[in-house]
Amino acid sequence: MSLALSTLLYEWRRYMAAVMALALSGLLVLAMTGVFMGIGKGFTAQIDRSSADVLILAPGAKALGQGPSGVPRRFIPLVYRHPDVVEVRALAGSGGQFQSIKEYDPTETPAERARRGAPRAEQVAVNVIDTTPGAVTIPTDYSEELIDALRQPYSVAVDESAMGRLGVKLGDRALYNGQTVRVVGITRGYPNLIVATLVMSRDTLRTLGGTSDSSPRVGPLMVRLADPERAEVVAAELNDMGEGSYRAWTRSELALANQGAILENGVLVVILGGVTVMGIVIGVAITWQTLQGAVLANIKEFASLRALGASMGSLQRIVVELSFWVGVTGILAAGVLTWLVSLLAGANGILLYFPLLLILIVSGGLIAIAMLSGFLSLGILKKSQPADLLR
Repeated sequence: MSLALSTLLYEWRRYMAAVMALALSGLLVLAMTGVFMGIGKGFTAQIDRSSADVLILAPGAKALGQGPSGVPRRFIPLVYRHPDVVEVRALAGSGGQFQSIKEYDPTETPAERARRGAPRAEQVAVNVIDTTPGAVTIPTDYSEELIDALRQPYSVAVDESAMGRLGVKLGDRALYNGQTVRVVGITRGYPNLIVATLVMSRDTLRTLGGTSDSSPRVGPLMVRLADPERAEVVAAELNDMGEGSYRAWTRSELALANQGAILENGVLVVILGGVTVMGIVIGVAITWQTLQGAVLANIKEFASLRALGASMGSLQRIVVELSFWVGVTGILAAGVLTWLVSLLAGANGILLYFPLLLILIVSGGLIAIAMLSGFLSLGILKKSQPADLLR
């Protein structure tokens, strides 16, 4: 075991402030980015968790929701011409006014009745699924019980994150665009942080007047293949068949494009840039001062090493290595804190998403902050004069 690592292990209290500064800096960047990425994943969760292998968007679309995504309905039979295609469904969506109904429940206590409050009204979005068994528009994490419940007319499901703002619970009746619907299911992991979202069957939406099977243009096409392993090949062949009239994406390719579209948002870039700069300033300042203080506290030990013949370069390498191990410990602490925060967010229906690239960038940044702080602390070694041991 190296001298630097031994020093960190046996005198860890002296370096705890530096480790926590790095951990909190990493947590700040990871948590903020994870929230924004989680919001984006919430918007695309129905596609990311579907059984679709290929998706058909308009040729000008750069990602889902960025550019035109709908295509002409006549493309559906054209896509079926490919021999590997077994199912094609249009992804449908809608929106409207949702209002809770405050029904009298004799089993409720006055306190529970007061918490429910007055009926709430809010503008909502609608995600549509086909309830035929194994339909490509059904997210793979939906239970059979939920799908069976949504087959019933005028049935809707809401995510647990939207229950409070909509003022409903499982089994409640409510109004959607003035017509009565019933909440028959509660989903989890589809956070509604910006717009509350309902899930209903295509038949229910049609009954409520929200869609028409005769419309010439439909949403993105979700395509299921006989062999999912051939998704990239089939997507390329479908693009050749379309001759530029549409673009076929594999699900993984579209997911990466959606992540990139989130990070291209100007406001998001400014926010994350400010948070990153603040994290770097805090991390460098505290880590530098902590390392400098720790080296100064051990200055007699460094002077003893010089008296034994160690060069100044050797002592500097010890401090730099010590800074590296402080950075590694800070990364581990940041990982633990971020994991705890993600558990807390998940318990409240908030999805945090951390791409591997983000984790690598933040980890590299914490190491860089620690190493920079170490280099800034090297000047204190000039006080490690062997003659000081005689005082």
